[in-house]
Amino acid sequence: MTQEEIIQEIKKMNAVELSDLAKALQEAFGIEGGFPMGFPAGMAAAPQAAAAVAEEEQTEFSVVLTAVGDSRVPVIKAVKEITGLTLSQAKELVDKAPVAIKEKIPQQEAEDIKAKLEEVHATVEIK
Repeated sequence: MTQEEIIQEIKKMNAVELSDLAKALQEAFGIEGGFPMGFPAGMAAAPQAAAAVAEEEQTEFSVVLTAVGDSRVPVIKAVKEITGLTLSQAKELVDKAPVAIKEKIPQQEAEDIKAKLEEVHATVEIK
């Protein structure tokens, strides 16, 4: 597989998949939170500063169901209500946890969805 093919595949990923890929690459190559020790400080600081600016400017968020909790049925019903899926589709989605419930949404909507899911004892992250 060429670098260009890899890049094209990465471009197809959503935010959650990209985050998971980054974590997997860090683990696979033993990278801890940034650059290896051999990089000059100035070279490491610029990308980190750019990442900090990007975090501040984040306008779209994803709600990720990480764990269902004690009772699946209320979580499935909540996911059905939130997404507009059928009951069977909502069940399939919940069974895939951890999974993104909604992506590319405003922060307030993400927080509202998180609150609804936490009411039924689900574990949720906003990314």
